[in-house]
Amino acid sequence: MPNPSGVTATIDIGRGPDGQAIGIDLAELLATRLLVQGNSGSGKSHLLRRLLEECAGQVQQIVIDPEGDFVTLADAFGHVVIDAGAYSAREIEELALRVRQHRASVVLALDELEVEQQIRCAALFLTALFDAPREHWYPALVVVDEAQMFAPAAAGEMNDEARRLTLSAMTNLMCRGRKRGLAGIVATQRLAKLAKNVAAEASNFLMGRTFLDIDMQRAADLLGMDRRQAERIRDLQRGQFLGLGPAISRRPVAVQVGAVQTSARAGAQTLIPLPQAEEGAMEALLTDRLAEAATQQQPVRCPPPPPAPHKDLEEAITLPRVLPEVKPTAAPLAPVAEAPREAAPPPHAPPLGSGTTLEEIVREIALAEGAAYRPAAALFRDFAIRCRQSGIASTHVDLTRFRRLFAFAISGLDQLKGDTRIAITSAAEGVEDDLLAPYLAILIAAHTGSAMPDEDELGRLYGSASPSRVRRLLDHLERLGRIVVREDFGGERSITVPMISAAA
Repeated sequence: MPNPSGVTATIDIGRGPDGQAIGIDLAELLATRLLVQGNSGSGKSHLLRRLLEECAGQVQQIVIDPEGDFVTLADAFGHVVIDAGAYSAREIEELALRVRQHRASVVLALDELEVEQQIRCAALFLTALFDAPREHWYPALVVVDEAQMFAPAAAGEMNDEARRLTLSAMTNLMCRGRKRGLAGIVATQRLAKLAKNVAAEASNFLMGRTFLDIDMQRAADLLGMDRRQAERIRDLQRGQFLGLGPAISRRPVAVQVGAVQTSARAGAQTLIPLPQAEEGAMEALLTDRLAEAATQQQPVRCPPPPPAPHKDLEEAITLPRVLPEVKPTAAPLAPVAEAPREAAPPPHAPPLGSGTTLEEIVREIALAEGAAYRPAAALFRDFAIRCRQSGIASTHVDLTRFRRLFAFAISGLDQLKGDTRIAITSAAEGVEDDLLAPYLAILIAAHTGSAMPDEDELGRLYGSASPSRVRRLLDHLERLGRIVVREDFGGERSITVPMISAAA
């Protein structure tokens, strides 16, 4: 029945056993919250879709969608789909604030993210909705599908920080959200896996088919049924639910959910005829040019470079790799002469009298395979030997200056000329020697407009095959104000250099 403002107060969700319409009082729902439970295939998502379609345009709707099932609401009802993988954590929080400010109906699509990323993203989004300024506390339905992911009863494989974050967000939504205009609607496949303090805050229930005794008993407890009556839950058909609560009915009532206008993106679940093929034709379709297709789809990745060797093994491991062509001149270099001549030698110093410079020798060392992973002391000894072979005085080059020359060479700065090289060198002033090579590569990319080095390249320049060390490197440079890192929930990272961005 319409109210004076023209907004329907009751939304039709289906029919009862006698054919009577079963509705939900929208105003009461906003004040009392709803819990939906049903095993996979019970029609739980269909029920949520029916509810959302029936009240679309009457109240703001915010859908947390881990499977991407509800993005089709955008086509029929104008919901804005937020692809969570395209935004950083700070942008997700800002989007949530704007959603409340402008009363936009949105679907937060999390299906492109890994499970832990989904949990963190949803938690940040819900927390920002909850923390919106008081002047934006408009009424809104907040639907959280697969709620057992975001409010788990047990920690499982989730780390403690993520679990605290998501439980806090879900508890705030269900316990304290009403005063901020947020009406939580949580849906779960397993009541036993949903945190009890989240489930207990709902006053309205729609219970679908379930077979496990523990879930059936919890559902019966919430509906006020005894154990014998609880058997009804096991006998429910797909799309049938038992409803109870001030927004639905004061006594448990059965409802067959009505039809919907939109559908999920998933394929049809009905039986369709299998394709017909002649004998051997199907096998040919599966195996034809299989090796070629596999090569194209999964390119071979080079293994990560080896970690830096232990100091005690320095001479035995590093020197033979760098100097296979050197003839034995002293006892420590004896193993070099025994190296097989067939092995492909790395770039080595030009012969005497060829006009070789210090920078060229450093560049040859830097271009050798695995050079960045060797200790600076070993590289410096190699540098001194090559200088002696080329007849170049190197006594004025100490270890500190050599490390900077090596960073210039391995990052590619020594190949740049003129004002660009001067500007990059000036911008890198004050950066520690061990951070210099990766930072120079970032500066070069920013100045030349080329792509920023990826995590593997930064690791190579930093002399580490550990992704966590690379992340700590970027965090450190960001804290120093040297760079700005933006990483979205899809794992895509972008790096900018503030001074260069400002100049541009």
